[in-house]
Amino acid sequence: MNPSLSLRDRLDAVRGRVAAAVARSGRAPDAVTLIGVVKTLPATVVAEVVGLGLTDLGENRVQEAEAHQLGVARQAVRWHMIGHLQRNKAGKALALFDLVHGVDDAEVAGALQRRAESVGRVLPVLIEVNTSAEASKFGVAPEGLVPLAERVAALPHLALRGLMTVGAPVTHAGDARPGFVRLRELRDALSRRLGTALPELSMGMSGDYEVAIEEGATLVRVGSAIFGERPAPAR
Repeated sequence: MNPSLSLRDRLDAVRGRVAAAVARSGRAPDAVTLIGVVKTLPATVVAEVVGLGLTDLGENRVQEAEAHQLGVARQAVRWHMIGHLQRNKAGKALALFDLVHGVDDAEVAGALQRRAESVGRVLPVLIEVNTSAEASKFGVAPEGLVPLAERVAALPHLALRGLMTVGAPVTHAGDARPGFVRLRELRDALSRRLGTALPELSMGMSGDYEVAIEEGATLVRVGSAIFGERPAPAR
């Protein structure tokens, strides 16, 4: 990536690549939502990218979302919780986010259900699946997906919308394809089992989002390709 490019240039380039990948996949132009991952960014940059028309932003931490939302009109953005959610943050997550991507166990789902019921809201959620079987990754194992999904689908204040995965690190984008195919197949089989549409597949990041789109992603989570590389956190 050219570090001399402006934020507008990088955003336009990603949008163009998204559009091209959507066209290759034979879907409608609006089939994929681009989520800008704004973790660790200054609030001024978050406000700038919203001013450029990016309407979906992803956060990994509840605390950062609180800080970022102070500087951006809440109604201007759809906020996505894309990181691991702890049960004790369920109440704050409910107040801050429009879609929670990372439900990966029944306890988190139950905490969100109780909080959503208390305020009379139905919260859209995705179930995170560990398709790469990496011990360091969050997400339910594929073989545990059906029982978890059946429990989530039975909760009246959660709306199960689909699945999410964080793929294994790869050197070449195409190497990520099997994981994306696996998630799509799991979603399709789960949809048939539950007898309900599960329209969302959240998969693909800066290094492989085009491949993810080709394999059916509807939500791609892109950070460095839009915002540039971020400095490593201080130790």
